[in-house]
Amino acid sequence: MTALLITVDTELSSSLHQRGVGLADNVDRSIWAQAQGKPYGIGWQMDLLDRHGLKGAFFLDPMPALVHGADFLTPIVGAIVDRGHEVQMHIHSEWLAWANDSPVGGRQGRNIGDFSFSDQLVLLGLAKRLLEQAGAPAITAFRAGNFGANDDTLRALATLGVAWDSSVNPAYLGRECRISADPAQIGATRLLGVGALPVSGIADRPGGFRPAQICAMSAAEMRAGLRHAVREGHDAFVVVTHSFEMLSRDRQRPNRAVMARFEALCREAARLPGVQGAGFNDLPADLADRPARHLSRAAPSQWRTGLRIAQQAWATWRYEHRLVPA
Repeated sequence: MTALLITVDTELSSSLHQRGVGLADNVDRSIWAQAQGKPYGIGWQMDLLDRHGLKGAFFLDPMPALVHGADFLTPIVGAIVDRGHEVQMHIHSEWLAWANDSPVGGRQGRNIGDFSFSDQLVLLGLAKRLLEQAGAPAITAFRAGNFGANDDTLRALATLGVAWDSSVNPAYLGRECRISADPAQIGATRLLGVGALPVSGIADRPGGFRPAQICAMSAAEMRAGLRHAVREGHDAFVVVTHSFEMLSRDRQRPNRAVMARFEALCREAARLPGVQGAGFNDLPADLADRPARHLSRAAPSQWRTGLRIAQQAWATWRYEHRLVPA
């Protein structure tokens, strides 16, 4: 059985904050993804997951609490937990630039991996505590904002007793992600005391990698990747999306092309034998310590790649440039 982990990076927008957007408006636009009078964010996503018997792991960033206070976290955590989905930990450290009382002496960085081990230990410990105080069950998994973690991040997570990290995205290795990971690693492994479960993907060209992100992969590519993982007996297939990803980039209208991709993934997962919707708490405790197996990603297909490029060009024209009712 292949565990399908649909992970949602759930975060306020530091760019909107920088432009003077207030907390309530930022929450509406970034978490609930309100547009044209309707929500397309985590509530819409959970509705879709629930209809198909699937589970979401919502990586929630508590760092804006350093600017706005922690009260805004409670209703978000409650909405997720009350529906049986997971709250896990996410960090965008750029919020330190506006912190009222910096926990790391005013030091700043775009990514968690920009900080020393001791500072990361402080920041990760604070984030974990904020989420749990807001009502989240014990945090067991982490993903760095921008996938911007390094080896010290894993060491800090191990020190804090966080079992899983999902910051390895092969598309970001050697860039924002500076974890010493093998880009060919597909299954779970143990790195520096933490279970590491990379973002899944396909080979979109010989030697290439395209991550299983809703806005980055066509429905056909996602279907091919998931079916391949099931045929090979992968323990897990990790998909990424964001709380605001169903909207246009300016967050003014729904992007129905991206929404259709999410819906197609849920339909495929619900009807495909060998797939089980899961969160990190559902993974076997020894998964990262099992003997390594030779696994592969779905092979390139010029047809699939060409179709995705055409679809993305149409969706960009339809939802990003033409200001028409969707």
